[in-house]
Amino acid sequence: MLSSPPPTWLPEWAPQDAVMLTWPHAKTDWAAMLTDVQATFVEIAKAINQYQALLINCHTQHLLDNVRKQLCHAELDMSRVDLLVIPNNDSWARDHGPLSLTGGYLLNAQFNGWGSKYSASLDNDINQHVSDANHFLHPLTNTDFVLEGGSIESDGNGTVMTTTQCLLNPNRNAHLSRDEIESTVLELTQHQRIIWLTHGHLAGDDTDSHIDTLARFMPNNTIVFQGCDDPNDEHFEALNAMKNELSQALNADGKPYTTIELPWPSVKTNAEGQRLPATYANFLIINGAVLLPVYNDAQDQRAINLLAQVMPKHDIIPIRCTSLIQQFGSLHCVTMQLTQGSLKR
Repeated sequence: MLSSPPPTWLPEWAPQDAVMLTWPHAKTDWAAMLTDVQATFVEIAKAINQYQALLINCHTQHLLDNVRKQLCHAELDMSRVDLLVIPNNDSWARDHGPLSLTGGYLLNAQFNGWGSKYSASLDNDINQHVSDANHFLHPLTNTDFVLEGGSIESDGNGTVMTTTQCLLNPNRNAHLSRDEIESTVLELTQHQRIIWLTHGHLAGDDTDSHIDTLARFMPNNTIVFQGCDDPNDEHFEALNAMKNELSQALNADGKPYTTIELPWPSVKTNAEGQRLPATYANFLIINGAVLLPVYNDAQDQRAINLLAQVMPKHDIIPIRCTSLIQQFGSLHCVTMQLTQGSLKR
């Protein structure tokens, strides 16, 4: 009898069971703005809950009880919400959550706090705790390789897209060469090739240029990317160099992608004057909808309209993410989709 092929990493638009969130709490950098960021999480959770289930990690039982009250007050369908007590360092589920594979399998890579910039030992254990709590249908597929969900994209046709600044950074897998990193990523994802972007970075981003802040694969051989049309902006040169790289990128069949440029939001800064990484590329695709981060910006509606053209069968749901960017991330960064057939529900 022939053995089954290894599970393959799925594109984000593949059918999903749920989305994982890790709820902000007072023992994190969110403490000073906890009310605002929790309100944003409620808005995200309510939007997702209209289409599919939620799996929410809570630092303590006290927080779990509070989250349940918040979600009930927001009138979520609580039959589609699983709340778990799991200690955690922070709320960036995109990078500590598991990657979705075919057959309902989940890949559990190592998370080291974006190159040991921040404490991450609790976050690195979250997926195993969820598995131990009997929520996943299959045992986790574990690897010692350091890999964050926000650092790679799949086109669903054998091609991975990433940035050299992140995946080749010695603060992740310093013992491996570029060729070894590439072969490991391709083996883990069962993909055939990688598009390495060498340009593109957002001021305030502390992930070493995660691809999900810059360029995203979409269905129908399409890439949407964060553009910059202001020649006086510090991002203009790098993002336009990235635009040129994307225009030359080829898929596994040797054909170019259709590339669509997202509008450039105005400068956003924190109270100290530090620039914040506001990007429209950091959206989340779920079953039947796209959750798009918006920033009370004049370009918000243009971004909504563009995504509606790219995903005409999906509802486009704008989510105000001015609170999230205060900690240098946005909507995609705090969410992780879990593929259809991965949960025991």
